[in-house]
Amino acid sequence: MMRTGYAIEYDIVLPHQLRATLETKLISGLFTAGQTNGTSGYEEAAGQGLVAGINAALKVQGKPELILKRSDAYIGVMIDDLVTKGTLEPYRLLTSRAEYRLILRHDNADMRLTPIGREVGLVDDERWNRFETKKYQFENEMKRLDSELTRLSKEKLKPIKETNEKIQALGFKPLTDAMTAKEFMRRPEIDYATATQFVGPAAEDLDAKIIELLETEIKYEGYINKALDQVAKMKRMEEKRIPKNIDWDAIDSIATEARQKFKKINPETIGQASRIS
Repeated sequence: MMRTGYAIEYDIVLPHQLRATLETKLISGLFTAGQTNGTSGYEEAAGQGLVAGINAALKVQGKPELILKRSDAYIGVMIDDLVTKGTLEPYRLLTSRAEYRLILRHDNADMRLTPIGREVGLVDDERWNRFETKKYQFENEMKRLDSELTRLSKEKLKPIKETNEKIQALGFKPLTDAMTAKEFMRRPEIDYATATQFVGPAAEDLDAKIIELLETEIKYEGYINKALDQVAKMKRMEEKRIPKNIDWDAIDSIATEARQKFKKINPETIGQASRIS
């Protein structure tokens, strides 16, 4: 970097001329970010700067590029919108633009992105160890709450008189069937603290953020799994790459308007091609 600068930029690189790495298609090794790509706002610029900087460094080192997918991060949504759809006015990233927003939550951001950061060399050992501890505690507690032991053990979640009296005393409906703590927590009114009154506390004290993550993952599990199924289907389409030198004019079965858009945007995968309006 020669010097830092601040300016309001009015000229833009047409974003469909960029790859998902934010490298320009016409000039190899030239990466752009910020308002010059047609966005508005500091967060949008910072997100692009991060991806462009990572990919510029990876290119110099001869390492594989980083492309964040729409299911990985809001940054992935923004960049895919820009390079696939372009923009006619300054682009702002809104949550409504993300079809996988049930997965892209603030409470699981570290679970989604820390491994990616580690892979590209941006997560040091201390932070990685903290992350691995949190992940281990989360996974262990999730297994315990879903264990048959919490369904079958004598004093736990079985529809016996003593248990139901305790549940009713807390103002909740009694049990009609034996269930695991995880099934119990699917009730809208049951939080983690209430469930552990019946199945006991975790083996070690859990951070409030882990408890929040547990509650969210358990209560919305059905919806989250549906979203993950959609991600898996889209992943298969993203893995089908389109040759760089494809001759769109030679494909008769494509409508003229579609052919014009494909030639303009030159999508890299079938998945990206499917998102062109």
